[in-house]
Amino acid sequence: MDPLEMMKNGVPETFYLTLSAMLFAIGVAGFMIRRNIITVFMCIELMLNAVNLSFITFAHQHKQVSGHLFAFFVMVVAAAEAAVGLAIILTVFKNRSTLNIDEINTLKN
Repeated sequence: MDPLEMMKNGVPETFYLTLSAMLFAIGVAGFMIRRNIITVFMCIELMLNAVNLSFITFAHQHKQVSGHLFAFFVMVVAAAEAAVGLAIILTVFKNRSTLNIDEINTLKN
């Protein structure tokens, strides 16, 4: 595609979907590799935002509002998850004095 034509038509949807896939892959890799609870939590948020980007891209492509509604719902769920998740992380740190996932393997003290 000619760059001048691309400037007229805007950024193609494939660029947004590629960015979404890359963000999701980075989130999955961070979730699988990292051992810190905070980092794992941020990787989950990154994956949710990647899904939101693909929802918005498909909604724009098909000229539908439903993708925007799904993205809004995911943001509401992510906000609730952030509040509950951070409360759990603070409680775990207070009781165990560590945020390493490998050291938090049981529910007992």
